[in-house]
Amino acid sequence: MDIRVQTTLKSTFTLVGAGLHSGRPARLRVIPAPADFGVEFRRVDITDRNNRIPARFDMVNDTQLCTRLCNESGVEIATVEHLMAALAGCGVHNAIVEIDGPEVPIMDGSSDRFVKEILSVGVIELDAPVKILRILKAVSVTDGDAFAELSPSDDFEIDFKIAFADQAIGQQHRTLNMKNGSFVRELSDCRTFCMFSDVEYMKSIGLARGGSLANAVVIDDGKVLNPEGYRREDECVRHKMLDALGDLALAGVPVIGRYHGVRAGHRITNLLLRAVFAAPESFEIVEVSSQQSAHLPGVGLSYNDLEMAV
Repeated sequence: MDIRVQTTLKSTFTLVGAGLHSGRPARLRVIPAPADFGVEFRRVDITDRNNRIPARFDMVNDTQLCTRLCNESGVEIATVEHLMAALAGCGVHNAIVEIDGPEVPIMDGSSDRFVKEILSVGVIELDAPVKILRILKAVSVTDGDAFAELSPSDDFEIDFKIAFADQAIGQQHRTLNMKNGSFVRELSDCRTFCMFSDVEYMKSIGLARGGSLANAVVIDDGKVLNPEGYRREDECVRHKMLDALGDLALAGVPVIGRYHGVRAGHRITNLLLRAVFAAPESFEIVEVSSQQSAHLPGVGLSYNDLEMAV
């Protein structure tokens, strides 16, 4: 396969599941799209106005509990980050996502199911070169005690630190180069996590209606309530890295640069992308070279990478 050209799915796949926050079931179809199309969500349950929502950073209108997109007609789609991470991590540049509800299904709280479906149907080449967002100058943002930065690098790297008072999480730090399928092997199965007290509060005010031990790691007073425990010792920081990849994918093209996050979340990553695009001297969008393309997520990926997850 020519790793310098764009890709899309070989065929459509369909999944059905409930949203984490809405609790509503939805049917999701991910469909091949042409070159230079990007990723677009379509709310097929809405027919009285424009139901198309481009997967772009400037369409984000809420980041309180997830990443939510909204078009000019007020049509929204929530919790896009895990699917966006799967598409980006598997090197899929173009796709149409049809969905008949307000939220992408949470599945098991990770990107694992989306990745398995993408790798099962496979990808095909398109007759157009890949364009990348290459970071030329460091840009950083601070939001309270959270910090995020994109700086120049020859690769796409994610460096992430978290710190929680609960000893079941504590302080965690991991750095990963995202090339050669590392997302699939290292991050894709890592689930969202939350405190039991937060879940109870959110449910009391009508949020997290679909939340359960089947789709999130729940922590309470130093203990993991899920009977199976963590999938990885540092699953929490790895999930934050998964979220960061999904939110960065809203740049619209793959990123070549180093993302550094400290206590970062959806809000600050979106603020960071907005800051980058507001500073034209900090980046360039160019056609990928052969050398650069070897450093993109998804290049050389196969279904066997799932079996290599450690």
